[in-house]
Amino acid sequence: MSAPSSETIDAFHRGRFHLVQPKGRGHRAGMDAMLLASLVDASGPFRLADLGAGAGAAGLAGAARLEGAEGTLVERSPEMADYARKSLALADNSHLSSRANVVEADVTLTGKARVAAGLADDSFDHVIMNPPFNDAGDRRTPDALKAEAHAMTDGLFEAWIRTAGAIMVPGGQLSLIARPQSIAEIIAACGKRFGGLEITPLYPRAGESAVRVLVTAIKGSRARLELRAPLTMHDDPGSHRFSAFVDDLNNGRAAYRRR
Repeated sequence: MSAPSSETIDAFHRGRFHLVQPKGRGHRAGMDAMLLASLVDASGPFRLADLGAGAGAAGLAGAARLEGAEGTLVERSPEMADYARKSLALADNSHLSSRANVVEADVTLTGKARVAAGLADDSFDHVIMNPPFNDAGDRRTPDALKAEAHAMTDGLFEAWIRTAGAIMVPGGQLSLIARPQSIAEIIAACGKRFGGLEITPLYPRAGESAVRVLVTAIKGSRARLELRAPLTMHDDPGSHRFSAFVDDLNNGRAAYRRR
């Protein structure tokens, strides 16, 4: 298996699926996508939408772990959507290709435009997202493809979560990963659309500040918010080895289930 010099083919979940990604530019999928996928837990057939899917890492990770998943990878960038299609065409992903498809569309589309793009109302049981996370005041990368994937705009969470609420069945689950600084915006965007929020802070090591939050919520739920016990990436202060549970989440051996 080989790739052109402008791209790489990378193994995830210890080789259970592979991803075609741009080399030396653009957003390269990693642990964030794998942790996002771990938030999905279901038995039997279900429909999964990965909003802002990039090359398809999180959506394919969910499908690789859960045989009942039928995944739709939603990506605005024509170039990254093409990488997702290349990923699905890999022989090593043949066990996933019949259960996944790519929709090239802007997540922020509304109404008839969104439906025409292939995102109909009340269609998905799970919606996952890893929205752009760099604040407008952050230093911008000269890499245009990476900047598009990372640059946050005003009202981003409101727009993305609005779309998630529209395309999800009642009682469906929203899952996302974000920076801790975005918690207030996420809660506000969920509003009356989603309830039962469960927020888990992710810490590099004990005593350090959180670098991410994992958030799940249920469409139409009126349950109150719950702040869960934190996850710590590394148990040993002097080691880069992941803790056993985080390593299982990262490699598709476990789900991070709602309480």
